[in-house]
Amino acid sequence: MQTWARLASARINTITEAVVALLMLLLVLDVWLGVVDRYYFHWQLPWPEVMARYLMIWAAMLAISCGIARREHIGLTAFLNLWPKPFQRSVLVVMDLLALSLFVYVLWFGLSFAHSGGSRQAMIFGLSLEPFYAAIPVSAALCSVQLALVLVRDLGTHLEFPTEEEAV
Repeated sequence: MQTWARLASARINTITEAVVALLMLLLVLDVWLGVVDRYYFHWQLPWPEVMARYLMIWAAMLAISCGIARREHIGLTAFLNLWPKPFQRSVLVVMDLLALSLFVYVLWFGLSFAHSGGSRQAMIFGLSLEPFYAAIPVSAALCSVQLALVLVRDLGTHLEFPTEEEAV
């Protein structure tokens, strides 16, 4: 089960990182176009600033799951390291379960938030805001899946550092 969770997490993360990289590329091009427009061509395009905002939101929200998959999110471990290893593992599993419940909560309320964007319209694009608001529930769902997978993959062992003999 741990092997399957590791492979599934890695595959999902690879796809997510590719999407985030594409969004960041589009963001850079969009901002570059806005700068060129403003200072050289004076086209007065109304959409680059708004598009940059939504690209950045989507990229940042999706990148959270990448941090979860790699266990690169912030953790305060000074207090945890004072306790014996079995207790540390239990606390880490509980922390993962709490984080998972948070993301499920955000997913649940994010769905209604995204749906509320359907009745609003982006003036510049003439589109519903629902696709833009959907970044919240989509990223929460992705984070929930990744957190469940890394929980199974690590089982509270992700802070166990190798001993000096193992490191050599």
